[in-house]
Amino acid sequence: MSLRIVAATLVLVVGTVGLGACTGSSSDDRLGVVASFYPLAEAAQRVGGDAVSVTNLTAPGVEPHDVELKPSQLGAIADADVVLYLGGGFQPAVEDALADAGGRTVDVSEGLRSLPVPAGETEPSLTADPHVWLDPVLYRRIVDEVDQAFSDARPADQPAFDANAAAFDRELGQLDRDYRTGLERCARQEIVVSHAAFGYLAARYGLEQQAIAGLSPDAEPPPQRLADLKALIERDGVTTIFTEELLSPEVADTLAAATGATTAVLDPLESLTPAELTTGADYASIMRENLGELRSALGCS
Repeated sequence: MSLRIVAATLVLVVGTVGLGACTGSSSDDRLGVVASFYPLAEAAQRVGGDAVSVTNLTAPGVEPHDVELKPSQLGAIADADVVLYLGGGFQPAVEDALADAGGRTVDVSEGLRSLPVPAGETEPSLTADPHVWLDPVLYRRIVDEVDQAFSDARPADQPAFDANAAAFDRELGQLDRDYRTGLERCARQEIVVSHAAFGYLAARYGLEQQAIAGLSPDAEPPPQRLADLKALIERDGVTTIFTEELLSPEVADTLAAATGATTAVLDPLESLTPAELTTGADYASIMRENLGELRSALGCS
């Protein structure tokens, strides 16, 4: 029921915050960087600027949890000056390939506050909830990790890396303040979502996540879970069930029809879609769209 939106014509595409270089090492004097999926690619590009060449291992429109690497991507990891990834079993194929990395490998989640894997989770590789980037405060710490990694790899460019990181950090700080203010006075706190990607965001801003599927988007919810959610929606007056761009809305649509709720998109920012790339969307713009959808669904004033 959770079919992915994966266009075959996009499978060969890799990029800087979506599209770009095919190899991990730069053909010029730039720092060659491989990022395992979109949020890390954006952080790398924003911090590195013109001094880096960034390869994103997860093509646009592809769900990153189960990404499989092609030989060219394995070569990119081996040749890169810096490889940025999220540990804890989020992308097992990437972690398996790190043994052949010739440069620095950086687990950006190391040392971050982590939420445990829920009981009954069907993805055996996960050791914690991986979706740390959806908390802007934790994402700021990821940006700082990227800054440090680049500065260690290319000390001569540290002043530029530090300045770029500081500018991005200020944007993320404002985003955090916007979320705090925007979700401060709401009629409801429960968010019903397609899969459990929003635990960190919910914990940061006082919300309660109720997920149809677990941390793995592929997991099909048992009938009892759907019955429980139907009862919760009707009991607590939940008005909106959130779907995702990269997942089938079938189950959410069925639940909405059974309860009289509506559906809306809440983007977990795991991968930009081709349409989002075309319009110039980025982390901050999509997170602000998410904030607007949350305010509407939760009846915030």
